[in-house]
Amino acid sequence: MPLSEHEQRLFDQIEQSLAEDPKFASAVRASDPRFHARRRLILAAVAIIAGLALLVYGAVSRMTWLGVAGFVVMLGAAAFAMQSHRKGQQPDLRVVGGTTSRRTRQRKSGGFVDRLEDRWRQRPEGHR
Repeated sequence: MPLSEHEQRLFDQIEQSLAEDPKFASAVRASDPRFHARRRLILAAVAIIAGLALLVYGAVSRMTWLGVAGFVVMLGAAAFAMQSHRKGQQPDLRVVGGTTSRRTRQRKSGGFVDRLEDRWRQRPEGHR
């Protein structure tokens, strides 16, 4: 449901006043899971580059163990990056004043037919 003009103006004023408060902005950023996921992705990218450097150096210097260690670092960093990316994509469903359990956060994973039925129920009424 769209906001009325008055509500939109009030919302813009609140947003502007909150944006000007650096303490509030840092508090919101610190609790944002996407911010932490982005930082973990950057860390994983640096680790992948370091692992690649170890792999190349191990191959050039004929130290097989160093090349294998570089490959293992790259593999671990890639897994860490994928996990961080998934966590950054999940919506943050914390309840104000408490937390929700993991079971309530998980979306019902229905099959193909269930998804089709949901789409059928949610279609616009004018297309019947």
